[in-house]
Amino acid sequence: MVRYTLKADRVAENEQLIAAVFAELERTAPAGLCYATFRLPDGVSVMHLASIAADVGNPLMATAAFRRFVEAIADRCVEPPVTTELAMLGAYRMFAS
Repeated sequence: MVRYTLKADRVAENEQLIAAVFAELERTAPAGLCYATFRLPDGVSVMHLASIAADVGNPLMATAAFRRFVEAIADRCVEPPVTTELAMLGAYRMFAS
């Protein structure tokens, strides 16, 4: 899980970059990746959840759109990204389409 808080005037830009990431993921369909991004109720905080199979590395870093997204993330943030490793205890139909 990654969480950060954006500068209010950079929210739209951040969301456009995120949309480009998801568009590329839809086109390339990388194996071993489950990924979701959420805007929190304050309107400026964002959370990314990723589940990556142990044997595939990080497919996000292989996408050009994700590399564009992360290259200037610090400039868009009031609070920089913080990564927290999560240990799943259980899940039921999580993010099923």
